[in-house]
Amino acid sequence: MNLESVVKYFSPKSPVLGDSVPATASDSLTISDVMGALGMCQDQAELGLSAFLGKVGISEADKVKAVVLLAKHCIVRSDTVAAIRKLPGETKARVILTLAAFAFLDFSRSAASEIPCDACDDGFIEERKFVMNKLAKAHDTIDSFARGDLPASITQLEGREMRVKHAFYETTRKVCPKCNGRTVIKTDCNDCRGRGVAIDKDESERQGLPVKKPCKRCSGRGYERIPSTQAYRAIACITESISLDTWKKSVKPFYDEMITQLDIEEERANMALRATTS
Repeated sequence: MNLESVVKYFSPKSPVLGDSVPATASDSLTISDVMGALGMCQDQAELGLSAFLGKVGISEADKVKAVVLLAKHCIVRSDTVAAIRKLPGETKARVILTLAAFAFLDFSRSAASEIPCDACDDGFIEERKFVMNKLAKAHDTIDSFARGDLPASITQLEGREMRVKHAFYETTRKVCPKCNGRTVIKTDCNDCRGRGVAIDKDESERQGLPVKKPCKRCSGRGYERIPSTQAYRAIACITESISLDTWKKSVKPFYDEMITQLDIEEERANMALRATTS
């Protein structure tokens, strides 16, 4: 039994569950069997199981647990990085925990993931347009703006008297073009649209049929990774001891190892579950 098969036991659609297609098969597993197997798996690979359950959204507690366990696992290994080893104890712990949180976010990302839109708050954006229009009679002055004769959305240009032609900025709200009003955006690759492969045009023309190759933009993952600069900006708010050059040379490779460690731990949990349910 693989970890992917465990998800259905947390949100069953029918009272009969099994690891095989026919629910009445002799080798089917009951919920009690699966929960017992997960308990044994947790004993052998706690970090990997928590990381998987948190990644698929089974439990918010497992997300926090996975981050804490990863931080504990890597805090000893962090002594190999001079920039982190020299930090004071409390600052060092905060940096490691922050890196663990970003590592888990990167580990959890997929082509189907969604993140809040960074261009808007509610699906709309405000747009200011410079407008020249005949809105008033020739004797109107700046006083007409102060009296409120013009709409509230019109802002007077400071320091100018508008007599015949009034110039103003008009603020309008329009649907955010980045998220199309959904307030969230998908993380799938813009080139392959989450498939992980793209058409090799040159090779396709040479062979006369479509030839696919791993997408260069996402390296075949199907989604965009979290920029490591976001993790750097987060730890820069904690300490000024780690410069951008130091981050690139020594801290970023350590951060990448933390992400890889989560993949390793997940596979370890997967193997432990297979062994338990075989």
